[in-house]
Parts: sequence; C-alpha cells; structure tokens
Amino acid sequence: MDSPEQHFQAFVNAEARALLRTAYLLTGDRGHAEDLMQTALYLAYLHWRKVMRYERPDAYVRKVMLNERRKYWRRHRPDEHLTAEPPDRGQPDGTAAVHARDQLWAELRRLAPRTRAVVVLRYWEDRSEADTADILGCSVGTVKKLAARGLGQLRHHLDGPGADIQSEVYP
Repeated sequence: MDSPEQHFQAFVNAEARALLRTAYLLTGDRGHAEDLMQTALYLAYLHWRKVMRYERPDAYVRKVMLNERRKYWRRHRPDEHLTAEPPDRGQPDGTAAVHARDQLWAELRRLAPRTRAVVVLRYWEDRSEADTADILGCSVGTVKKLAARGLGQLRHHLDGPGADIQSEVYP
C-alpha cells in the first residue's frame, strides 16, 4: 500500500493541470492561479490522511481553492456602492479650456498693442482703471474706451456679440 505522501504525489501529478485550470478561472491571472493552487494543495496535504479517504479528493481541493478565493474577495472588496441613481458623469478633461485659452491668446495678439496692454492689465492682472492709466501714461477715460473696444473685438471674434469671455476661459 502507498504511503500518504506517495498517494498525494500521485494525486498532484494526475490533477495539477485540471486544478490549475480551475484556479485560473477563479482568478483570471496565471500567477495568482498558481498561488491559489499551491495554497489549496498545501492545505489539503496538511489533512491528506483524511482527504485521501474521500471518493473525490479533487472536489475537496477545489472546495479549498474556492474558499481561499472567497477570503481574498472579502479582503479586497472594491469600494463601489450600488445606488438607485445613475452614476456621476465623467469630468471634462480640460482640453476645451486649453483650446479656449489658445483662441483667446491668438485673438489678443490681433489687438492693437495699446488695446492689448489695457485688456491684459485690467483683466489678467486685475488692476484698477487708475492703475492701468498710470502704468500706460494715459487718462482713465482712455483706459475705459480701449478696454471696451478690446473686449468688444474679442467677443466678436471668439463667440460673437454678447459672449462672456471670462466665463469661457475661467469657469
């Protein structure tokens, strides 16, 4: 009569391929499947004297694999929660804002240099009309006139009349 170790070795030689296939179907990854099969075989070997008396020791080992995999699933449960409401929509990737900024810079370059300076100082640097007038060496009325003209030209070229430029670039 064979010893339990020899019986176990014969079992592994006969069933390893089928057990690995089952483990792969449980894990979806060959490396994880090999680990799962090795763990199940180790646990079966610890109780092999009892297991070898079963009619189908392969069913016992498969049950061990399934139980081990269940433990893994419980420990590595995803953080997803089912809800009755549809999931959130994906976030925009920012390419629209980059495109809008590129368009704005192209249109800024088309403005007359003095008008461009007023628009940049007033709206990018957030300076007051008085500060802008002081920096450019002109009157506050000129700053108001050039700012209105520059914004009007930008609105016309970017989105048509009445568009709000700042909301497009800085939502």
